[in-house]
Amino acid sequence: MEDLKQLYDAIVEGNANKAKSLTTDALAAGMDPQDILNKYMIPAMDEVGRLFEINEYFVPELLISARAMKSALAILKPRLTATGAKPIGKVAIGTVKGDLHDIGKNLVAAMLEGGGFEIIDLGVDVTPEKFVNAVREKGANIIALSALLTTTMPSMKTTVEGLKEAGVRRQVKVIIGGAPVTQKYADEIGADGYSDNASSAVALARRLVNEPK
Repeated sequence: MEDLKQLYDAIVEGNANKAKSLTTDALAAGMDPQDILNKYMIPAMDEVGRLFEINEYFVPELLISARAMKSALAILKPRLTATGAKPIGKVAIGTVKGDLHDIGKNLVAAMLEGGGFEIIDLGVDVTPEKFVNAVREKGANIIALSALLTTTMPSMKTTVEGLKEAGVRRQVKVIIGGAPVTQKYADEIGADGYSDNASSAVALARRLVNEPK
């Protein structure tokens, strides 16, 4: 549908008002909300990620496209819920204990939501117990840990250990990221994956959610 090609374009270009109005019009015309999401909105955010990977888009462009996606998704969500549509996975994301940085975490959360995941945003300075509770009480199957300071990176290890001690480590995949974080550190603490940017975090989460527990 040509109108929904415009929705795709509106999200890629970061036009939130247009994305909202086109989504409203599509629903009013009787379009399946799952089709709108899967055929136009998620592919649009995948294209935003591709443009970021090839250095045509940068963080500001990611943020405005994510905002456009969230605006359209806010209109779509009640209909998706009513039809019983399920997200790809449920991600509990937060900046670890002792760290108050949230820009990177917020961007990753927005990109993951745009990629079809349900997001449980735990905020900043998040204790291991809060991540454990997100698995136990909210059914998170991915934990995403962010740290922007080398001094708070050990909280990532403590969180992984906390998941093990609580007996929920096998129920969840753990991904980590942030400026000082590396793949080597992810391997050292027993995380399931590492991403150095918001776009590749989506691909990583998609891969992990399809792996056996």
